Amino acid sequence: MDLMLITLINTVLMVATVVIHYEAIRSMTIFIPRLAIDHRARILVGVFGALAAHVVEVWIFGVACFGLDRLGRFGHLEGNYHHSLLDSVYFSFTNYTTLGYGDIEPHGLIRFLTGIEALTGLVMITWTASFLYFEMERNWQSRSDVN
Repeated sequence: MDLMLITLINTVLMVATVVIHYEAIRSMTIFIPRLAIDHRARILVGVFGALAAHVVEVWIFGVACFGLDRLGRFGHLEGNYHHSLLDSVYFSFTNYTTLGYGDIEPHGLIRFLTGIEALTGLVMITWTASFLYFEMERNWQSRSDVN
């Protein structure tokens, strides 16, 4: 039963993250061309918008990790971990970015959450890279005669 429940939790978190990222990129794709600012500044809006989306996504996983650790039913985190929300978000950042310092270690079913987060983060980061490349191509090609 716990395995089915953690699978459902992981699925909900993954879907929420993808939807948030999709909506952020979709909104920026509509919003950025309408800005009456220099094309270079438009790229910065895209970068900061993407970073904001990533931070929201990391916090979603961090809050979930915090809650699951507090429940104790799905395993626990140990190491340089003081059972605080900020420690959980820090752990989430290292998973989402696939950095993985290793100073906090998951045990039990919560490991599946960390694996799903790493995979989701990798996909969201590459999606952002593709989006920013497209925005740079669109804004710099159309303005190449200005430089």
